[in-house]
Amino acid sequence: MDRPLNIVVGVTGGIAAYKTVQIVRDLVLLGHEVRVIATDSALRFVGAPTWEAISRNPLNTSIFDDVAAVRHVALGQQADVVVIAPATANTIAKLAAGIADDLLGTTVLASRAPLVVAPAMHTEMWQHPATTANIATLRERGTTIVGPGSGRLTGADIGPGRMSEPDEIVQATLVAASAARTAVPRDLEGRRVLITAGGTREPIDPVRFLGNRSSGKQGAAFALAAAARGAEVTVIAANMDAAPAADVAAAGVTRVDVETAAELAARVQELAGSASVVVMAAAVADFAPAEPRERKLKKDELGETLELALVRTPDVLAELVAHPVPGRIVVGFAAETARDADELVALARAKVARTPADLLVANAVGGGRGFGADENAATVLDRTGRVVAQVSGSKREVADAVLDAAGDLLVGRDEAEPTA
Repeated sequence: MDRPLNIVVGVTGGIAAYKTVQIVRDLVLLGHEVRVIATDSALRFVGAPTWEAISRNPLNTSIFDDVAAVRHVALGQQADVVVIAPATANTIAKLAAGIADDLLGTTVLASRAPLVVAPAMHTEMWQHPATTANIATLRERGTTIVGPGSGRLTGADIGPGRMSEPDEIVQATLVAASAARTAVPRDLEGRRVLITAGGTREPIDPVRFLGNRSSGKQGAAFALAAAARGAEVTVIAANMDAAPAADVAAAGVTRVDVETAAELAARVQELAGSASVVVMAAAVADFAPAEPRERKLKKDELGETLELALVRTPDVLAELVAHPVPGRIVVGFAAETARDADELVALARAKVARTPADLLVANAVGGGRGFGADENAATVLDRTGRVVAQVSGSKREVADAVLDAAGDLLVGRDEAEPTA
């Protein structure tokens, strides 16, 4: 796990509540933040001092606790995972029906976190058609059901209905939380995403060129991330390195190869009109030799110096911004040799003011940062110059963070469009 989890443990009125003490203890010892919600019936089996001592947090029991902080919904909103152990037949019925007449019920309804339920009841109750139907309903909603096991129950009864052991419930809780964290949203389903990647090369002669250090790794990461989100992806690839080019090919993404800034500009103009998102991740040359030589320059013919006349290349990002398409999101990039974070943001804001892309991804380069590296650090600004995200890590993580921001803009524009 990247960080400790916020875990809500719900305890309901069953004799198996004594086992839940071990569940809470194990989760706390693993470094997670655990909040216990105990029903009134649960407290008849294990008292409040035990839960507070084991969880190292105050016990939560009532929707009227800490009303000013809106505790009855805040616990669910902040949770990474909610686990209910033991879950009685009554609790399972209330969960299936969406009843929220206590703090545990409101917490579950207010949470988008994964829900893990560990049933515990007598065999007849577990096998009753009502319980069977309620469990099926919860499973259809994505709830993880752990157990129950078969064994000795309260009294002389033996059969299915025994709550699973604490280590099994702890493992299921952590797996559910991990799966939720790594789940890939399909928020680009049915949309076209155009990505430029790599670095352009401007020919001096048939064997020499002006270029840059871009490998195409960040553009490839965007391609893979967008494809995983369901998009139809096209990559305009400018001299990508072999490894990122292979990644793009393996993902089944359409690739269009270009060499120069002019070729890239022509392809973008051709393909950007039908795209919902355009990600300008390629490092595009600002200047190109005015008159590329048809024959290789010979150093013994040139003397001690060589002077090249350079001309500006097309500003592809500025052209896209100047001719917006309704609903389309344009993501620009600013690779800067900034001394610190403040200077990076200042330089990015100046670029946004000149070329107001919907999102601008600013990152520091040089000294082993940015170009060619496997990791990146970026600050994302919107068209007003407001910082909307800061991310560091793998280039895939950077790509996902930027696509999250682009997805939010797409949703906002979709909602703003008039309906028939």
